[in-house]
Amino acid sequence: MAIQKVLVVDDSKTELMFLTDLLQKKGMQVRTAENAEEAFRRLSEEKPDLILMDVVMPGQNGFQLTRAISRDPQYADVPIIMCTSKNQETDRVWGMRQGARGYITKPVDPAELQAKIDALN
Repeated sequence: MAIQKVLVVDDSKTELMFLTDLLQKKGMQVRTAENAEEAFRRLSEEKPDLILMDVVMPGQNGFQLTRAISRDPQYADVPIIMCTSKNQETDRVWGMRQGARGYITKPVDPAELQAKIDALN
């Protein structure tokens, strides 16, 4: 299944613009959310093929949101890749335990992100 629709969840407008631009150049449709509440609204509007998730956000953080989404039967099949500045191995392990299928540290390397996306196909 080719990934066409991506939801990017990040509280940084700069990061949202960077990732949106990167993914749109690959021909993907991108929707964005700046927090957990907005992410759930976007999910209910249209189910994405992939979610790129920041960790450090106001309110519910990316680990909590990943856990909530991956345990919801309606969205459990949507792969989540964590895109975060948290670069400790314990953070990566914890993210994967919450249901993430991939973990990338910022600044995001476009080639690494593409490899993670390709690995999901």
